[in-house]
Amino acid sequence: MGTFTIFLILIVVVAFLLVVVIMVQNPKGGGLSSSFGGGGTQQLGGVKKTTDFLDKSTWTLATLLLVLILVSNVAIGTDEGATDSKALDTDAQTAQPLPTAPAALPAPVDTGTTATDSTGSN
Repeated sequence: MGTFTIFLILIVVVAFLLVVVIMVQNPKGGGLSSSFGGGGTQQLGGVKKTTDFLDKSTWTLATLLLVLILVSNVAIGTDEGATDSKALDTDAQTAQPLPTAPAALPAPVDTGTTATDSTGSN
């Protein structure tokens, strides 16, 4: 796997996690924090307030996504499987040989008879 492929997989995973974290939040102050007692006094995984944890994780994932996108731009040029475009190469031969014409068909053989219709008249 190339470096860019690894960055692409990481970007997709971080974007998915960011969507999940944003969807869990409630813009009116409810969301996940209201389902665990609502007062913010209970601890969930060592975090006092779930809303603070979700806010920090949103900012962290968004920053990580931005950094991964910027770093993957550098990895595009260093990928070992990448090849440069031939359209931008001025030294390359751009003219392709024309295809050869097909061989001429033989002329029809004239037998000397004329076609007549079914009534026998010309």
